[in-house]
Amino acid sequence: MATDHADIDARQFARHLRALRYREVTMAFATLAVVLGAIVLYPGRDGIATGIQADVGLTTLALFVGVAVLAGVVKGMIGFGYALITTPIFATVIDPTLAVVVLAIPPWMLNMFQIGETDTGLAFVREEWVLLVLAVVGSVVGVTFLAQYSAGPAVPFLIGLIIFGYVVFQIVQNFVTVEEAHHPLALSTAGFLEGFLLAASNLGPLLPAYFHTFERDAERYIGGLSMVLGTIFTVRILQMLAMTAIESPLTVGGTTVLAATDLMTPYRLWLGCVIAVVTIVGLLAGTYLRRLEIDEERFNWFVVGLLGIIALNIFRNTIPVLFF
Repeated sequence: MATDHADIDARQFARHLRALRYREVTMAFATLAVVLGAIVLYPGRDGIATGIQADVGLTTLALFVGVAVLAGVVKGMIGFGYALITTPIFATVIDPTLAVVVLAIPPWMLNMFQIGETDTGLAFVREEWVLLVLAVVGSVVGVTFLAQYSAGPAVPFLIGLIIFGYVVFQIVQNFVTVEEAHHPLALSTAGFLEGFLLAASNLGPLLPAYFHTFERDAERYIGGLSMVLGTIFTVRILQMLAMTAIESPLTVGGTTVLAATDLMTPYRLWLGCVIAVVTIVGLLAGTYLRRLEIDEERFNWFVVGLLGIIALNIFRNTIPVLFF
């Protein structure tokens, strides 16, 4: 499949940005938002690791950086995979709920960037607005679920089964493409479940799998995914910030006091912004690679192969906990 030219004209980008063009403004806004968040919310040298609640040394931090950059490359190339790669790895080192909350920030930046970079988002909204609405509803339900229940291994395990089943299906069917088969019920279900799973566990493979079956144009595929995922992550972050600010009754020693839900604290927001800043390097590298000439068969194998690796990694982290 042919894609846009790999060369990036910096002068043209600057001209379009000064002219407040949609694409350039969206890309710049996404990047500057996480950079400013990393600077303004900096907790001080002594507070850098205080909110992680884990024995995190330099080796672990280096691993986090490497994983974030690699996941950014994958996201830039095929439009998804960042949360599916980073969340299972981060959750083995730090608290799973903390990982889910913190890793909401980098995907927001990535998807907002790609909404502008692909320039297909607005057209996608006009055509698939029902999907967006139901994805938002699913996200609201998922954040509420996350606030009430700690993220456990059962949901990721089920997601792994879904991914693995899809991989087997595509390989057996030789990468089947169903033209013009956007069934309203299937699309509605995929949108709602994508929003819920992303909000509750930061793992949302259903929509990438659905679009890979029905949409093989790389730019539209990536732009459409970015619009839906960017909307979901925006709603997630705003809802978590609102829930953190709202105090709820809590009984302690027979006395009723007020306690915050503490989903998106300033420290977690800062940490997410820092990871997002690091991820920009990978995103730009992946975007460059995608703009080269890409063979459709290789693209299909890359997408399905990545999903297969992600499914196996999820099984590696969840099966021992659930069954042994």
